[in-house]
Amino acid sequence: MNYFVTGCAGFIGFYTSLSLLKEGHTVIGLDSVNSYYSQDLKERRLEILKNEGGGKFSFFRGELEDEKLISEIFDSSGIDRVIHLAGQAGVRYSIENPRAYVSANVLGFLNILEACRIHKTAHLAFASSSSVYGMNRKAPFSEKDGVDHPVSLYAATKRSDELMAHAYSTLFSLPVTGMRFFTVYGPMGRPDMAYFKFAEAILEGRPIDVYNNGDLLRDFSYIDDIVKAVVMIAGRIPSGSVFNPENPEPDISSSPFRIYNIGNSRPEKLMDFISILEEELGIKALKNFLPMQAGDVYMTSADTSALEKDFGWKPDTPLREGLSRFCRWFLHYKNKTEAR
Repeated sequence: MNYFVTGCAGFIGFYTSLSLLKEGHTVIGLDSVNSYYSQDLKERRLEILKNEGGGKFSFFRGELEDEKLISEIFDSSGIDRVIHLAGQAGVRYSIENPRAYVSANVLGFLNILEACRIHKTAHLAFASSSSVYGMNRKAPFSEKDGVDHPVSLYAATKRSDELMAHAYSTLFSLPVTGMRFFTVYGPMGRPDMAYFKFAEAILEGRPIDVYNNGDLLRDFSYIDDIVKAVVMIAGRIPSGSVFNPENPEPDISSSPFRIYNIGNSRPEKLMDFISILEEELGIKALKNFLPMQAGDVYMTSADTSALEKDFGWKPDTPLREGLSRFCRWFLHYKNKTEAR
């Protein structure tokens, strides 16, 4: 098939594109390669995709907000299915730069929805986030739970995407599936994420900022598990369910629309997470304990029973195994970077 993957130079987008290419699919990629984090890392990912693609990978450099570019890609590429992973990431950055999130995550997503509508795309799978659960303290987080109390604009834009997608699915019978990712980590990951920043600071002998005095729980999800779920979900077109408008449930729709949690279902203590990093890197971290940051949440925890029911599988990579793989890559990456 011909897959259109937005955010193909990003962390999840890169590995998803690579997986699709290895399965023999054609990948049309789009990415702005912006400076939110290391452009060098994004260019490295693109180089790998070009080398591995064997002519089945083509790339467009541009913004989601560029309606003309999006239309040209759909008009010329014969796209079968869309995996939308691009957007402005980062919870804390959204507090300082709110317009970037509305522009990329809302207006940009609208352009994708419109293109899918016009071209009658067979299936659109898009990235949402565990951040939509916001102030929810009921664990684990289920797709059946309400998600109307976000604590960051990033979360609000992701919830907006889910609502817009449902509207398009209902109005135009567009098959759409949203994927709520839970703290994704792994080799070649995002330098703005805690595990990457912690590893860098530990190696350089700088203190790491530990928020809420270390009393935080996160459902860490290894990249290989995330990609497996994305590819499986993109390959299955959703259908409507029996829906009772007098007793509407958040996870049921009469439209061809689904939402899945994708997480490891094992919330880990932040201090345990730091201890594993210290052991894998062979260096003790200097810790700067701080109060809870604005926009942050105490815990994330994925209920993946819907994913298990529909696909007979769930993410299962243990944190120690995943962090060990990340640290091996990270040490190699740092050595190569410093040798330049």
